[in-house]
Amino acid sequence: MQHIFIKGTDDSKPTLLLLHGTGGNEHDLVALAKEIDPTASLLGVRGNVVENGMPRFFRRLAEGVFDLADLELRTKELVDFIDEAATQYRFDRKNVVAIGYSNGANIAGSLLFHNGPIVKGAILHHPMVPRREIEVPALPQLPVWIGAGKNDHMCPPKESKDLEVLLTVAGAEVEVYWSDYGHQLTHDELNAAKAWYSNHF
Repeated sequence: MQHIFIKGTDDSKPTLLLLHGTGGNEHDLVALAKEIDPTASLLGVRGNVVENGMPRFFRRLAEGVFDLADLELRTKELVDFIDEAATQYRFDRKNVVAIGYSNGANIAGSLLFHNGPIVKGAILHHPMVPRREIEVPALPQLPVWIGAGKNDHMCPPKESKDLEVLLTVAGAEVEVYWSDYGHQLTHDELNAAKAWYSNHF
């Protein structure tokens, strides 16, 4: 997978796995991640699916309708890539925190839904429920932060609420930040994610 790795200055900190939204690339969340933790290593990844010229992490059948077979395939592809990157760049595979926005938040959620606590924590900006027909594996005390918009028409509030419930039932410790805005990332949301991260990592 196309990617960028930026070595941090503190090896005890998590490596931040950066997963962009539709039309983004491996560089999109670097500035955001450096704001959250300026000392951590960063692994920015580009999705391998292209929709109308825009990179994504998995196919969809329509807006809000995921191709579940492709989602499962691409989730495994991402897991394999993280494993390979950990060996290549010599970071602690057990100390990875995912940061995803929109489509990237959905694939990050899918990592948890398919593989359990495969990351140490997750920051999900405007995620949807990746799939509803499977039981979420146990996620004992896994810290998850969700950024949601009350007026987000691309990711309706019900999606974030449902995701919170599903992850909580699986044992995760979930915190949801609600803004009055839509699908965009705001400084207030970033600051809330940063405060949450500093309390957990």
